[in-house]
Amino acid sequence: MTKVLVAENIGESGIDLLKEHFDVDVKTKWEDGELAKEIGQYDGILIRSASKLTAELLAEATSLKAIGRAGVGVDNVDVPAATKRGIIVANAPQSNVVTAAEHTVALLLALARNIPQAHASLVAGRWDRSKYSGVEVMDKTLGIVGFGRIGQLVAQRAQGFGMKIIAFDPFVGAERYKEMGVEKAESSEDIYAVADFITIHLPKTPETEGWLNAAAFAKMKDGVRILNVARGPLIVEDDLVAALDSGKVGGAALDVFKTEPMTESPLFGRENVVVTPHLGASTAEATDRAGFQAAEQVVAALTGGSVTSAVNVPAVAAEDLEILGPFLPLTRQLGKLAMALVEGTSLDAVEVEEFGRIAERDTRPLGLQALLGVLDGKTEEDLNEVNVLSTAEERGIELVETKRTSARDFADLVRVSVVAGDQRVRVVGTVVGSKARPHLLEAWGQRFNLQLSDHIALFRYSDQPGIVGRVGMAFGQHGVNIESCAVGHVEDDTIDGRAAVMVITTDGPVPQTVVDELVASDGFVDGRSVTFRH
Repeated sequence: MTKVLVAENIGESGIDLLKEHFDVDVKTKWEDGELAKEIGQYDGILIRSASKLTAELLAEATSLKAIGRAGVGVDNVDVPAATKRGIIVANAPQSNVVTAAEHTVALLLALARNIPQAHASLVAGRWDRSKYSGVEVMDKTLGIVGFGRIGQLVAQRAQGFGMKIIAFDPFVGAERYKEMGVEKAESSEDIYAVADFITIHLPKTPETEGWLNAAAFAKMKDGVRILNVARGPLIVEDDLVAALDSGKVGGAALDVFKTEPMTESPLFGRENVVVTPHLGASTAEATDRAGFQAAEQVVAALTGGSVTSAVNVPAVAAEDLEILGPFLPLTRQLGKLAMALVEGTSLDAVEVEEFGRIAERDTRPLGLQALLGVLDGKTEEDLNEVNVLSTAEERGIELVETKRTSARDFADLVRVSVVAGDQRVRVVGTVVGSKARPHLLEAWGQRFNLQLSDHIALFRYSDQPGIVGRVGMAFGQHGVNIESCAVGHVEDDTIDGRAAVMVITTDGPVPQTVVDELVASDGFVDGRSVTFRH
């Protein structure tokens, strides 16, 4: 009999589903080292966030075939170690999106009508009716920064209250905004200028950390109300305190904080601030839904069904892996690079073209890798090969794939194009040699043959003597070591004289300040710095 362990509280519906198929043990309290002694007898395990399935622990799981994580992330599971041992790891990525959206709307209404403050006043024996008069949300403008699953659910609910919605997210297609009746902002500044309420639903990345800061608050309407049910570091808390003190921000409702648990803050105790202790995903329904969805995945994994939310199920058939395998990381790199070169504010389509012998295979995994590269760090949810396509579809991003069995100059080529408004940015690559090293063959309209590394920088400039030396000098002054460089020339009517493109690989990240410094100098037109994450 297949045995499954439920190691944390996941909700009765999930346990009942497992019991229909397997011999199930439920044990939620563990002494140190106890799980390592017992895990070897189980074929499947369900956990939440407390259990840490490390490589050392998984080494003891000699029978384990499936791990179900009742929640969104899998940070507490060593996924590479599980993959190496052939263990499927699945989560429940959709379990809390409704709950988070509803909590956002609940905080919006509480903030507008001063509900927590009025409640506290009344139970303290005061009848402060006039003091806590609020505002209607009908006909007010709600600005949504980050228009993924949760942002779209918030928009739908706010529209039910008669609110006007304006949203900013360059990684959502323009058609999706039209379908939902939401105004598309070309920048977050467009939202700041008109919104009465602003809610932020961005992923936490180096680019988004501190998104709402003193400069952002200064561009907003006087008296704007701020909501954050996403991630604490998206807001610079000291800047929010200053904006509240000055009256620039009329109120705030926060469910998340830069460090948690948070029990003392200058934001607490203010009449115009509503706070909750990270309750965005905390409902009985979300807990039950997460457990049930994770249990469904374990059932599928152990009975030969379709595991729809696995984070590590191989996407390539065994017979195709030898051919397609080296092109998977290359295509992901090309997707990220193409996205970095786009200047538009609306991502509409990703086009993937395969040429040569790889076109004879099932190349759908390459399309998924291109999407993962394009959307890397751009969504509030964690993406993998299983959920990236549905996420793109929800955002109105079309994936277009074409194949040709012949290729010019190389045995195989992959071409990735990103369509954003009236822009189409194309990059091309291949793998070379017995070690299948990734090579960049085309970017910014120029052809190269340069081996890719984890860190690259690209520059467009007017072709003139000394430019290469200036780049080398600037990199050297900032301690950036150049590994390789390729320079090419391309006719460009937008540049006075002949245009040139330079691609550089380095042994570490190229700071954006270095790129900006060079682009601001004479002769340079544009520049990018890209680091490929693994």
